[in-house]
Amino acid sequence: MIEWKEERTIETNIENIWELFLDENIKRIMPKVEEHALIEKNEDEPGAKHRQSYREGKRLETYIVDTLAYENKEDEKYKKVSFIIGKAFEITVSYHLIKLEETRTKFIYEGTNQGVNFVGRAMLKLANKKGNHDVVAEFMDRVEEEAVKRHTQT
Repeated sequence: MIEWKEERTIETNIENIWELFLDENIKRIMPKVEEHALIEKNEDEPGAKHRQSYREGKRLETYIVDTLAYENKEDEKYKKVSFIIGKAFEITVSYHLIKLEETRTKFIYEGTNQGVNFVGRAMLKLANKKGNHDVVAEFMDRVEEEAVKRHTQT
């Protein structure tokens, strides 16, 4: 199993970041996602389900994303989702935002990637830990860049 928990302070309002995690904006922070369609409940509640398609090179993976937790308070936001990709990996991630000041927000990105079968577990044992760290850092950079860009446009 691979686990991560990274945090950083982003110099913008909490709402500028949270908007990026809404269905209509998800492709801005996840450019390899080709489809993100709500298929059950509402996007802002636990139990919501989305059909998501993700392109990696020539391969297109489609899977169901389950919303496990969703909290949208004025000074704190939290979303936790889980999905199984390639019938081999169960990925659970959470996005936690905490308002520090009007234009400063703490962003905590946490997750796990675990094999659901022998092939998945074997592949994770061989996985490059630095590669996973790079993917996490790239995602956090993209969120920060898009949130700050949105802040300067408003």
